[in-house]
Amino acid sequence: MRTVKIVLLTVFMFSIIPTVGSTSGPTLLEAVLYDNTESEEGMTEEASSSSMDWNPVMDAIIQVESGGNPKAVSGNQVGAMQITPICVKECNLILEGRKLKKRFTLDDRFSIKKSKEMFLLIQSHRNLENNVEVAIRAWNGGPRYSKRATQRYYERVMSKMKYS
Repeated sequence: MRTVKIVLLTVFMFSIIPTVGSTSGPTLLEAVLYDNTESEEGMTEEASSSSMDWNPVMDAIIQVESGGNPKAVSGNQVGAMQITPICVKECNLILEGRKLKKRFTLDDRFSIKKSKEMFLLIQSHRNLENNVEVAIRAWNGGPRYSKRATQRYYERVMSKMKYS
């Protein structure tokens, strides 16, 4: 039974993954996944040249989650984006499913750059429509979030986006 679930999950993952590569050059996510080295400035430039610029959303989430402190710790959530070990594991499963060698470590949660990479990876896997509301609510409440339970968080992140 477990083998069937794994096979079905793998088939599902590959069926929803968008085709990598475009004529306008690599997106930020592609650069991250294929281990192209990017500086913080390069990340900003690359993200704005892709179809979706997640930087304002990520920056607002960072302000709400930790006030911008990459060393923030709250239980098992750490770093500027307050990433859990489960999120790191999910990112590594996505990378494994895409047959990529790159892997994240628990220590990567303390790096703003690596945290943003994990956020982008999650969005590319779970938020194919690039819906900002879904991204914010799911970051707070998980993939099966409740609108009611994530409302205050959503409003706080949106407020930070408007004033940044």
